[in-house]
Amino acid sequence: MRIADRGLGIENPKKQWMRFFSVGQQRVLFVLALFVLAVFYFRFYHPSNPSFSERTIQEFVIEVVGEVNRPGIHLFQEPPTLKRTIEKAGGLKEAAVLDAGLSPEVLEAGTLLTVVKESPGKIKIKIGRMDARKLLVFSIPLDLNRVSMEDLCLIPGIGESLAREIVAYRERRNGFRSLEELKKVNGIGEKKYHSLKHFFVIK
Repeated sequence: MRIADRGLGIENPKKQWMRFFSVGQQRVLFVLALFVLAVFYFRFYHPSNPSFSERTIQEFVIEVVGEVNRPGIHLFQEPPTLKRTIEKAGGLKEAAVLDAGLSPEVLEAGTLLTVVKESPGKIKIKIGRMDARKLLVFSIPLDLNRVSMEDLCLIPGIGESLAREIVAYRERRNGFRSLEELKKVNGIGEKKYHSLKHFFVIK
């Protein structure tokens, strides 16, 4: 025989627990529960994006053009040597000996290698810098003492007039000694400086 809970005076455990809290307290607990769930959701399913500097450290971007089998942009997890970069670009199109005088040191992010055939069996590799547009895409800072006025205009927050001011200041002072000198440029205050400094480096 089934006996109803109501007849025995047994109260629903959930209702019994909620009697200890007022309506206002129950609302606060509900909001806190939603907040905790939201924190866990965004922590494990939507990890925060890496900062500008973190992305720069994680990937070393090198562009190779010319007489290689796979020209283009190549990514490395650590600074690559010249030989390693050529290998990742598929090697040379034709059998040739790399110049023994080439530096064996590692390449820095944003390097452009131009492989030129000078004669049968002889090649020349020019080491330069990638185009500013590509550097910005990969979050690689631009050299403040070499960047052109046109390339400055590619940076968010810098228009033609401000780019002109930066170049004029650089020419008057024979180059920037530090990034903080940007604050001395007409039109760049403290807030503007903090929004721009991550796009530049002094070399």
